[in-house]
Amino acid sequence: MLLYMSSSHREAPSTPLHSVSVAGVVVREDGRVLAIRRADNGTWEPPGGVLELGETVEAGVRREVFEETGVDVQVDRLTGVYKNMTRGIVALVFRCHPIGGAEQLSDESTAVSWLTPDEVRAHMGEVYAVRITDALQDEPPHIRAHDGRTLTMSGS
Repeated sequence: MLLYMSSSHREAPSTPLHSVSVAGVVVREDGRVLAIRRADNGTWEPPGGVLELGETVEAGVRREVFEETGVDVQVDRLTGVYKNMTRGIVALVFRCHPIGGAEQLSDESTAVSWLTPDEVRAHMGEVYAVRITDALQDEPPHIRAHDGRTLTMSGS
């Protein structure tokens, strides 16, 4: 987790803490997208998690996807930056493609599946479905904010 602490000396020091997470939108040749059903809350999401100190962003994406799904990936490009305004989590989302491994469950996932874009919209909440929708487009990275459930504003 990366933290930011204000160094302003004019006011009482503030300590806004932000965590940085990464997620991989893994797309197969047939257009299906890798998704997990989280063990802690039962929601469907693209695989991802908190970036570790000393870890590069791409290494974090590859690690998180592999730990949660058993699938090895090549990271292709950044597709979006998303901030949960309520919890202070900044998520960097990358489009990836599979290069090996085999789907398997983990302590963090109770299901691993390759979903169609329509299934993504049907099974995922708005803040996760939009990440996949954004990643499937051939556009510059999107910048969006949300409250944990719905988008609150859009920068692109």
